[in-house]
Amino acid sequence: MSRQNQIVAAIDIGTTKIVSIIGRKNENGKLEVLSMSKAPSKGVKRGVVQNIEETVNAIKSTIEDIQEDSGLGFSEVFVGIAGQHIKSIRNRGYINRESDETEITRDDIQRLIKDMQRIPIDVGEEIIHVLPQSFIVDHETGVKNPVGMSGRRLEGNFHIVIGRVASARNIEKCVNRVGLTINELILEPLASSEAVLTDDEKEAGVTLVDIGGGTTDVAVYYDNIIRHTAVIPFGGNVVTNDIKEGCAILNRQAESLKTQFGSALGDIAPDDKVVTIPGISGREPKEISFKNLAYIIQSRMEEIIDAVTFEIQNSGYYDKLAAGIVLTGGGALLKHLPQLVKFRTGMDVRVGLPNLHLTGEVDDDINQPMFSTSIGLVLKGFEYLQNNNPKTEENMIKKEVDFEVEGIMDFENGDDEKTSSKRNIFEKFKSTLNEIFAENGVKIE
Repeated sequence: MSRQNQIVAAIDIGTTKIVSIIGRKNENGKLEVLSMSKAPSKGVKRGVVQNIEETVNAIKSTIEDIQEDSGLGFSEVFVGIAGQHIKSIRNRGYINRESDETEITRDDIQRLIKDMQRIPIDVGEEIIHVLPQSFIVDHETGVKNPVGMSGRRLEGNFHIVIGRVASARNIEKCVNRVGLTINELILEPLASSEAVLTDDEKEAGVTLVDIGGGTTDVAVYYDNIIRHTAVIPFGGNVVTNDIKEGCAILNRQAESLKTQFGSALGDIAPDDKVVTIPGISGREPKEISFKNLAYIIQSRMEEIIDAVTFEIQNSGYYDKLAAGIVLTGGGALLKHLPQLVKFRTGMDVRVGLPNLHLTGEVDDDINQPMFSTSIGLVLKGFEYLQNNNPKTEENMIKKEVDFEVEGIMDFENGDDEKTSSKRNIFEKFKSTLNEIFAENGVKIE
């Protein structure tokens, strides 16, 4: 199989929806989405799995859909992780090399990264990502890629993402129960960034704000380097809940009101327009004004924006983000939200769609902010495979040629069912040959 035909499957386990997606890269390096399926998410709260059975059922239905639709089978997937338990820290490490005459290699960088994996963290937590920011080679600072340079001391500044072990294990358990294994857990704001941010924005300085149902993910970039990540534990669902309680209506009615008639700016909402909501179980219908609805939404969205602003300030790059803020996720579709964010933060704002890396003819159903994370997970999956399995076509062919030899060598060491079966066939074959040649006194060892 050539790399061009390689496929990547991913699962986005969100608070409001679970999305499974499968894609491949074309000859131009653009992503072609082969199939995508979504199902309502009932077992996840604020990005964390809380009901294994319901989450498994939703994952199973979407996986079956994309396998049937694409006609492709797969056993490994890339999965997103978020939730209020996610936190990030900065750390610095160094290694001393044997000689300053030899060139620094990728293995040296991997040694540094492995050292970062061993830093002390709280009980019940684990390191999800170790992201290099910059390097120092023999006091030469600001090095982005030290490979090929000479030096004895290699230092690195790292952005380290930490999450709760139990949350990661619950995600893994859900995926395993549908017969799949996780290739890599990927922090969701990193995936969304891959789908909607341009290289120019990352260089100039930009904040990605992914407003989901249960969480709002934040990622700050400057000079093409990830500087800060955070997961704020509320999103579009708290807005819906405020509408539900403020107007005394059902949750589904509140969600419909928000998406169809809602606005993030109360001052510009019309005074004379109302929407009529059917009464519950035959009760009198309710009339809700557009202006009241907008003020309810604006109040909660301002809280979310203020939390995002705090995270940007916490990154230390608030005054350096020339590209401002890029909004994505389902919550980014809220009417007049970009204007409110610009007014509240003083930054340029745009809504990010995941079409930057997709093939020319993109289905409008796919090119939506709510699918930015899903598409980003596939893109990060290809990046992971390329970095960890750098197989040329020559190596792929060699692997196929060597398969039989490797299989026979494995007979001596393997303990799995497949190897055991091969050994039995080999032993039977040897036994048959011994019977044939027994008359001539020849024995095969």
